[in-house]
Amino acid sequence: MKSWLRPKRLLQIAAVVVLAAVVVAGASIGWIRYRAHGLEYSAATVPPSDVALVPGAEIYPDGRPSPYVAARLDLGAELLRTGKVKALLLSGDNGHWYYDEPDAMRRYLIGRGVPASKLALDYAGFDTYDSCSRAYRIFGVRRAIVVTQDFSVPRTIALCRSAGIETTAVGDHTQAHNLTYDKCWVRDQLAATKAIYSIVVQPDPTLGRQETTVRNAMGANPK
Repeated sequence: MKSWLRPKRLLQIAAVVVLAAVVVAGASIGWIRYRAHGLEYSAATVPPSDVALVPGAEIYPDGRPSPYVAARLDLGAELLRTGKVKALLLSGDNGHWYYDEPDAMRRYLIGRGVPASKLALDYAGFDTYDSCSRAYRIFGVRRAIVVTQDFSVPRTIALCRSAGIETTAVGDHTQAHNLTYDKCWVRDQLAATKAIYSIVVQPDPTLGRQETTVRNAMGANPK
């Protein structure tokens, strides 16, 4: 048997690989948190900005936003109502005809009294990087408050700032700390490595024609 195939040697190789993965993940998380330090606020204390960027997430088969998305939308509506932003950009996944995050988000907000004229939709926000990059490159956003769950705030800020957007954030801290929350927290920490890759490489998101919907929503009369 070749020496590197011996069980002891294989265990050593596996240990090195695991250690390297832990170091890379830890360094990624640390850098992301450093990049976002001091930029999260409450809805009451966040400095005013042009627009609130609300990334999508799970929508139920009946069209209802999951509690995580609903909480983001409620915060976005509050920012609009209190004059902290002039419009909301709802960015989510509409990669299949039967799954439509942005329209579900719009219906939720309109059902709670938010004027449709103050909403702009991005149907190709397939992940956080795409939402941030397209907000800058397609919708012309230069200043934004991102609204997401507390555990996603650092990564979202870092990605949006890397896209060129002057970014602050309001995080949702209302979700129960249960198994679902823990799974989402772990997944978000692991996503930090992918975020670093996106920040360094700056891959092109799904592109298309320039949109004026954010500018239109910012200037729309809400009445």
